[in-house]
Amino acid sequence: GGITHSFASFWDSECASMKSLLLEMDTHHTGRVPLSKFYGTGLDEDWRFGESEEYLRELGALDETSWRGKQVIIPNYLQAASNCIVTASHYLVCCANDCEILLDEIESKVAAPTARPEAILAIVRNMSSQSTLDDDAPPQLDASLVSQLEQIAEAHSGEVPIHGRLFAQWLHYVFPRECPFPHKSGAVATTTPMEYGLGFAASGEEMQKYATDLNATAIPEGTSKEELQWMSQWSPEEELISEQASLRLRAPWEGSASAGALLVIVAVLLSVAGASRAGKARPEAGLLPYHAKAHFV
Repeated sequence: GGITHSFASFWDSECASMKSLLLEMDTHHTGRVPLSKFYGTGLDEDWRFGESEEYLRELGALDETSWRGKQVIIPNYLQAASNCIVTASHYLVCCANDCEILLDEIESKVAAPTARPEAILAIVRNMSSQSTLDDDAPPQLDASLVSQLEQIAEAHSGEVPIHGRLFAQWLHYVFPRECPFPHKSGAVATTTPMEYGLGFAASGEEMQKYATDLNATAIPEGTSKEELQWMSQWSPEEELISEQASLRLRAPWEGSASAGALLVIVAVLLSVAGASRAGKARPEAGLLPYHAKAHFV
């Protein structure tokens, strides 16, 4: 207990130091660091950036969709099990999730499981990520981000589910240095280095191989995010956590629990009416078993 709390306090400062180094490498503010630069820093300055390419992929910290080459996703890397200082059978002590504060603010202002895109945009435009003391400006919501949010709403009858994968993905691109990219269920694993085995660490030769490509993968400072095609990892698959949002996705023929109860009552009334007309007929003869269908997403 007490030792774990002490470790957590110590590791919080270590996480902040690690994030600071990663942000220095993220010169285009995409929340991503080229693997060549990641390994180059690991070789020259910091012992922590030495996970193997395969291990980074399993952790969900590697973006392999960009023409820039393989990149380490900063918030996913910070949240990865490789950066947990305490690994017990029932819990891990890891770096804090900076996105939780941002999502909490949105949740408190929306006060509902879903919201119209214009309401979300109005809230987010007045928020700041506070990644550093100098980085307190509101996010830049360009046309592509606005369009993506509107498309999410169109898929859900005009409302955006706050606790869905697509909105989490949108938040990642609005706050790429704070909010992790939400992979589809089952695509990645929370595997500690001990669980993964000897292959969790990259060899010096592997790191050097990527580090030597650092100049070849360098991108000019003036290159915009659009030119970088930085949203190349976006995927349209939705996964919902909120029960309310799931109810909104019922097919027309799938009744809710309340609708099922109403049908049961109607069936009972009809059977009673039929029994009264039939005289001595058993009332239960007119009853049929009814099972309301439920749809879970």
